[in-house]
Amino acid sequence: MKKVIIALMFVPLISCGKTKSAAPETTTTTVVTPTEMQVDTDVKSINHAKWNALLQKNVTKSGKVNYSAFRKDSKELSSYLSELAANVPTSSTSRKATLAYWINAYNAYTVKLIIDNYPVKSIKDIKDPWGTKFITLGSKKYSLEEIEHQILRKMDEPRIHFAINCASFSCPNLLNQAYTEANLESQLNSVTKSFINDKSKNTITASKIEISKIFDWFGDDFKKKGSIIDFFNKYSAVKISSNAKITFKDYNWSLNE
Repeated sequence: MKKVIIALMFVPLISCGKTKSAAPETTTTTVVTPTEMQVDTDVKSINHAKWNALLQKNVTKSGKVNYSAFRKDSKELSSYLSELAANVPTSSTSRKATLAYWINAYNAYTVKLIIDNYPVKSIKDIKDPWGTKFITLGSKKYSLEEIEHQILRKMDEPRIHFAINCASFSCPNLLNQAYTEANLESQLNSVTKSFINDKSKNTITASKIEISKIFDWFGDDFKKKGSIIDFFNKYSAVKISSNAKITFKDYNWSLNE
């Protein structure tokens, strides 16, 4: 196995509030150390085949999740989660493989959270579902909100909002296949186009759009290369006027089963 010697240049220190609409604050400090560390340059990406098989079996093409069936497959899910824990992305992991890993991790652990508390009518019936650090990957514990805000949103890819699933009716549908490095671009395009054109999630006309609260909570993520309407027009089947009126739909937190 090839190894290279690199110097540790900096460590980012991040602080993020609980509110989803709040922009994370980032500060950076430089650490100078006389020691050096070894980093593998040929780290292999995790194989998400076990998660893919579970999704194919227990999630419909329309995104309905059979949590009762997932409970019966809890050993298989635990086996996949163990693989995630043993294969956390490193600095040598490609950007696409890293995105796929954290999207799958978020979705798999959301399913685990639901089946560990099933039956529930809503994820919001569970105490602090997004803030509790119940996820162990490598040597670190994470919460769902940490994966979302501190890792995925930091990767400057707004389409992740249509890939991660919060186990609720108004959330983007849970894709019934695992995200992979090889297929990530087409998968992100597909789920984004599907969500934007889903009439149960967004109501679109040329002069008025009533859209998901996701675009309110995370509005800044979609405005980095234009307006929210500009983002919609990349994927919408209906061409929207630049001065169209924008309102937001109520969010339905009922379980997506």
